[in-house]
Amino acid sequence: MADFFYKSCEPATVDIVRSFYVMKDAFSALLTALGEHFGGKVAPMRDVDSHFAGGVKISGGAELDVHWCRPDDHGYRTLRAAAKPGKGIPKDDRAAIRAEHERLVALWKEHCPKRLSSSDYWDRLGINTGNLWLCGGIKFELDGIAYFHLGFQINEAEHLAKVAAGKPSCGWIGGAVEILASEYESARVAKLEQRS
Repeated sequence: MADFFYKSCEPATVDIVRSFYVMKDAFSALLTALGEHFGGKVAPMRDVDSHFAGGVKISGGAELDVHWCRPDDHGYRTLRAAAKPGKGIPKDDRAAIRAEHERLVALWKEHCPKRLSSSDYWDRLGINTGNLWLCGGIKFELDGIAYFHLGFQINEAEHLAKVAAGKPSCGWIGGAVEILASEYESARVAKLEQRS
């Protein structure tokens, strides 16, 4: 596997990267709103393809276990698929617990944001997402330039031939030119400073 760094000033490419981060910011705002409905912060989760809502960091102890799984190592709880009332609880109380759980599940479904697929944006950029799943990829925009860090498993001779032809090794990003890791890193640090 090798790491490659690119940048592009192509307006369409920059717009795709920007639109991903606009949607990511909107997704984060929806996670905050979801947390407000449940009285705690919602964990922003990510897998190889998408961003999604994780558990909720809510205060309480064993009394929450009827509706929520035990907290993970970071204190976040996920809503159970079904209520888990303790043994020996009267029938009427069990019905009330189930009704409350149905309310919680409905509230979650109503306010939980849809997964944000990063593959959709990589596809729009012309990148083979199978390669990204295996080797990783990062994209961001800074001052009208889109930057990319892509990891690919490649044949070195094939890569050199494509670079000589002016094309990235795996997939095509509009207007992309290969850059040194140091130029990418300088832009990444500037972006982090800009966001903080």
